[in-house]
Amino acid sequence: MPARRKMSVGDLADSVGITPANLAVLKNDRAKAVRFTALAALREVLRCRPGVLLRWEAEDASGE
Repeated sequence: MPARRKMSVGDLADSVGITPANLAVLKNDRAKAVRFTALAALREVLRCRPGVLLRWEAEDASGE
């Protein structure tokens, strides 16, 4: 998404108010949680809907 907006990861992190390292965690699907304020800022800066940034994955049958 940042590439479509011609924005570097560093510029996006600065615009959103998070560190590039935390942005990388979000980008690489390693985040265990995301603050609503960060999600809202990402959505605003990237001018997109939350569904573009998030995806739902159901838990496996064992509940883990």
